[in-house]
Amino acid sequence: MIGDVEKMVAVGIVWGATNATMRRGALLWDQSLKSSSPSKPLCPPKLHQRFLASLKNWLSLLLFWQYSLPFLLNLSASATFFAILSDSPISLAVPVTNATTFAATAVFGILLGEETRLGFALLGTACIIIGVWLCIA
Repeated sequence: MIGDVEKMVAVGIVWGATNATMRRGALLWDQSLKSSSPSKPLCPPKLHQRFLASLKNWLSLLLFWQYSLPFLLNLSASATFFAILSDSPISLAVPVTNATTFAATAVFGILLGEETRLGFALLGTACIIIGVWLCIA
């Protein structure tokens, strides 16, 4: 059981880190998209044109390495989480992993320079650590 908790915490840390880096990658992609977009057409696009434009944007996001690499790491952590669920009770796995993810997202967001209320983030992280410890105990 203790080994499983360590795996849950590791998955939560990977999820939190990749959440923050995917957000950063999506913002960078959005900036590059806005800087390279042509001027707006005079007539509004038809439905199939809007659909194709959305599909093109989605595919370009997946090809943007600053987003796709953290996304693939996030998906591999999800697969690991489902493997952990086969051996652990869901009533322990979900709170531990989600709490760790929340705390790791806050910490990695701060490390990446996002505007964060540091006091609230640290207080929330401390409460999460105490809550995870209570769940395990």
